[in-house]
Amino acid sequence: MSAAPGGRQGEPNDGAGRLFELPPELAIDTAIARRVIVDFVRNQLRQAGFSRGLLGLSGGIDSALVAFLTAEAIGPENLLCVLMPYRTSSPESVEHARLVIERLGCASDLVDISPMVDGYFGRDGQPGAAGVAEGEASALRRGNLMARERMCVLYDRSVVWGGLVVGTGNKTESLIGYTTLFGDSACAFNPIGDLYKSQVRQVAAAVGVPEAIIRKAPSADLWPGQTDEAEAGFSYPELDRLLFWMIDKRRTDEELLAMGFSGPTVERVKRLVATSEFKRQVPPVAKLGPRTTGVDYLYPRRRPGSARK
Repeated sequence: MSAAPGGRQGEPNDGAGRLFELPPELAIDTAIARRVIVDFVRNQLRQAGFSRGLLGLSGGIDSALVAFLTAEAIGPENLLCVLMPYRTSSPESVEHARLVIERLGCASDLVDISPMVDGYFGRDGQPGAAGVAEGEASALRRGNLMARERMCVLYDRSVVWGGLVVGTGNKTESLIGYTTLFGDSACAFNPIGDLYKSQVRQVAAAVGVPEAIIRKAPSADLWPGQTDEAEAGFSYPELDRLLFWMIDKRRTDEELLAMGFSGPTVERVKRLVATSEFKRQVPPVAKLGPRTTGVDYLYPRRRPGSARK
């Protein structure tokens, strides 16, 4: 993907280098973002009648940032972080998740999802409940099942913990569909859903997420050595810039090309955004009655600050 004029800047560190690459147009006021998100978390829980929250802590930057912001909003004593590794998960993922837990002082739980996934897809040449041997299932099938098993665990733990499941997906992933429906996309509310990945990094640096987590290559940890950017074929700074101008600023294809973005890249990203729209909406309902839920009978959640009870 070609860069548009203007160059980029990194987030300053303490003199030892740059933490990450930050396109200038994606720079935000982290203090305001932090305040808005913290208030959002607090209000969403209060409106639903809960005082506790829980989330899946993967060891990556997205869930780490949400953990920090949620702990700030409701207190670490009201936050449960659940670690859910698979047997091929990187040991570093659990190590980094524990860094967050130690720094926050919140409750944690570890659930190994290997027996759940292996029970379905099989292991060591033996077929599982799916009727196929382990090697016959594609990486996509296995990754989707892992994401959904993790969400099963979270919603089960939410009953015991007495809290709402807090989402950890960012705007970049949502727009291009790099998420599993009813897996990592499932949640009661999503604090960072309007932050591009580059902005997640910026806010994470501001709130004190450990540097080791900010610096490492983002990965869904679906198989050894897997990284988001290698799998998608984009770097996050490049993709975020294009999405920013395409979605937020509503630039036409001609304008994007004039900015230096390549035609094939623009077309590919447009296609990803369009074909993943179904993941961003509630399931449509066939309208039969005079007032159909989700169509013309809408009971929105109370906005923060509203007097409605």
